[in-house]
Amino acid sequence: MNDIEFRAFLDGKILEDEVKTLLKLAVSAKIKADNHFGRNVVDPFAAIFEIAGFQSDHHAWKISETARQAQKTLQNGIGEFHQKILGSVPGWTDMRRGSVVDLRNDSLKIIAEIKNKFSTVSGGKLADVYKSLDGLVSPKNSIYKDYTAYFVNVISKKKKRSDIVFTPSDKDKGAKCAPNPLIRVIDGASFYDLVFQRANSLQEIHRAVPQVVNKIALTDKSIVRISPEDVLLLLEYAKRAFPA
Repeated sequence: MNDIEFRAFLDGKILEDEVKTLLKLAVSAKIKADNHFGRNVVDPFAAIFEIAGFQSDHHAWKISETARQAQKTLQNGIGEFHQKILGSVPGWTDMRRGSVVDLRNDSLKIIAEIKNKFSTVSGGKLADVYKSLDGLVSPKNSIYKDYTAYFVNVISKKKKRSDIVFTPSDKDKGAKCAPNPLIRVIDGASFYDLVFQRANSLQEIHRAVPQVVNKIALTDKSIVRISPEDVLLLLEYAKRAFPA
């Protein structure tokens, strides 16, 4: 995909700015994890069995554990990255951190809650998401009355296109939440296409990000360039995660 084609559906500067923000977060999270390693409580039993069972040693285990701790911070940032990219599209508004929803589009009467991965919210908490969305689209006095509310999992549990009524189990009631066609759960690829009105837009953006990273790395020595070989491997991960 060339730069001219890419800019036709997403401003390259917007993507570069958001990639820079996420890279800064990744670098700072790694530094913080390194500096605070001794302060964080480590599972001492897990350390023993990971070193022995993973055929590792303490040095390799510590590198892996530090990366794991830093990744928690990065994962939250990736969710915000998607929110900002989607919210940059004309007609869509990024509601920012702390709002009752992540995205809104008043002309299409859509609101959305964005999660990077299906496992971010699980179990009984899914019912809480449903109740929150229902409390926005159902009450007569709500500004979002009769909007369609989407619960977006950028990386869904199953690699397939899905835009269905959201009916998670409610453990308090011992039954599933009542079906409401205005409350839906959707995979990331389908939602990106809905927002951009363009097929495979999530995959195209994923392909562009390593190019942006390498451009930033030319002037920022804290960022490591992604090799062509690694780019190919990363594209394979995308094929496994995002439905065509």
